[in-house]
Amino acid sequence: MRHAQGPLLTIDLSERSATTTPIDERVAEFVGGRGLNTALAYDRIPFDADPLGPENRLYLSTGPMQYSTTSFTGRMAATALSPLTNGLCSSNAGGFLSRNVTGAGYAAVEIVGESDELLAVHVREIGDDGEPDVTFELVPDLEQAEVSSVSDRFTESHGLSAEHVACIGPAGENGVRFASIMTSDTRAFGRGGLGAVLGAKGVKAITFDGDTEHAIDLDWPDEAATVHREAATSDSIMKRQGTASVTELANEVGALPSYYFSETDFDGAEGISGDRVEEKKYKKGTCSQCAFACKLPTRDEETGVETEGPEFETVMAFGSNAGVDDIVDVMRANERCDELGMDTISCGDVVSMFLESEDEFGNAELVQSIVEQIAYREGVGDKLAEGVHRAHEEFGADDWTVKGLPFSGHDGRHLNGQGLAFATSNRGADHMYGEFYPYEYPLVDPDEALDPTGLEGKPPMLVEKENRNAVLDSAIVCKFSRGIVTDDDLAALLDADYGDLLALGARIVERERAFNNARGFDRDDDTLPYADDIAGFEAALSEYYALRGWNDDGTVSDRDADRGATGGEASADD
Repeated sequence: MRHAQGPLLTIDLSERSATTTPIDERVAEFVGGRGLNTALAYDRIPFDADPLGPENRLYLSTGPMQYSTTSFTGRMAATALSPLTNGLCSSNAGGFLSRNVTGAGYAAVEIVGESDELLAVHVREIGDDGEPDVTFELVPDLEQAEVSSVSDRFTESHGLSAEHVACIGPAGENGVRFASIMTSDTRAFGRGGLGAVLGAKGVKAITFDGDTEHAIDLDWPDEAATVHREAATSDSIMKRQGTASVTELANEVGALPSYYFSETDFDGAEGISGDRVEEKKYKKGTCSQCAFACKLPTRDEETGVETEGPEFETVMAFGSNAGVDDIVDVMRANERCDELGMDTISCGDVVSMFLESEDEFGNAELVQSIVEQIAYREGVGDKLAEGVHRAHEEFGADDWTVKGLPFSGHDGRHLNGQGLAFATSNRGADHMYGEFYPYEYPLVDPDEALDPTGLEGKPPMLVEKENRNAVLDSAIVCKFSRGIVTDDDLAALLDADYGDLLALGARIVERERAFNNARGFDRDDDTLPYADDIAGFEAALSEYYALRGWNDDGTVSDRDADRGATGGEASADD
């Protein structure tokens, strides 16, 4: 099975040191990306660690596909304990950083300890002797700097463009629990608040630079060229409108959360639709090596607002869920979240919650003000920066989260299989973990879509989908490759039997579950605000557990069986 190459680079912020460790066994077993990060985190983060404490560790990695030149591979994974959910969380970002991380020669990077002064960490190409080239730079001038200013600083001082930089904005420094790690200025490791983890560690930015060929002599099958060609020639609407193309469909079928989840359709959907996004798109945008080019550089000539997006989830969170029906207002919120370093879904949802409490749905100017207050923890923003789960009672609102993670779109009250996927996801209410919604939307052929009502026959499909997605996140291959990268293609690209790949995905999902079990998560956390309204929900949940071989309380047996297999003991002193 093809896998990532190179050692683990451990960057100790407390000691200002960098060391390498061979991790051949773990890389061979877990391939790279999310799988490798999860295995390392399971081995090396104490089960009782504070997500914002020095004992938490942040992992960054790519996978074997980042050594190729085929489409859908310009991505990488970040993993740590989430300050938002209190569980293990992996986040995935596109852009161009992954090739620079791969070029530095490491399979994974581990950030440990903390600094009492604001730092930038510069990682350069591993030496021929295997020794790391890592420097630590004090950056007091970047305190509270916005994301593009951080990139500009390193372009000027180090000749490194935004594509070499992973950084946080003011939100990460200020401990906003849904702060993002940003790269290429507009691409986000968004979900789970990993930007706050870097902020707590005193890291403003990490840069990567190198073009090493260490052990990267993988031969790629014909399928790699086929995928690249099909990406280039596809006429998918995603190339024009990105994920915003689904907005009006979601609205038509009653799967578009609106007015802080009080409704599932929105009268103003046309004003925030994919057509409106396409009207503002002024050039093509893509990720490294990808010919699909589904990104959305947008500009409004009248106001001067310029951003990348908004994608569907941002349209939902800052549009329909906030009662806002003008795409330019959504673009403005998108741009400010990118610059301030915040997940647009979590931020938009908590802002929508506040609008409900103030009876201010549709007040776009108030939305912009609250976004700024959250990033700097000023005024009411200080409480909202804690997120929906921690703040909802104070605002007299319902808790629209799973495991503390606010809901994305594709509402499970209509798409019941996606509802189950929200519940079982180890990450929380995230649409891309189980990604069941394409089965229930009439996206291509209405006759092929599953009946969205009910859960009969859906748990086995969900298990397979979660497993396959874990493999994609480890390879790493973009999930928008659906319909182009077939099961056979994936097996050929990774030089593996497809059944073995699904088994790998199951191990990754189970490792995440076991970690969270050790932190107290169980069946009670696999629920939904509307679980009682989905026929057969509890039975389907039990079926899901049985298919995975787990206990009916949602826990994994023998979860400590091979903890510490790489030699990294999970203790606060490690």
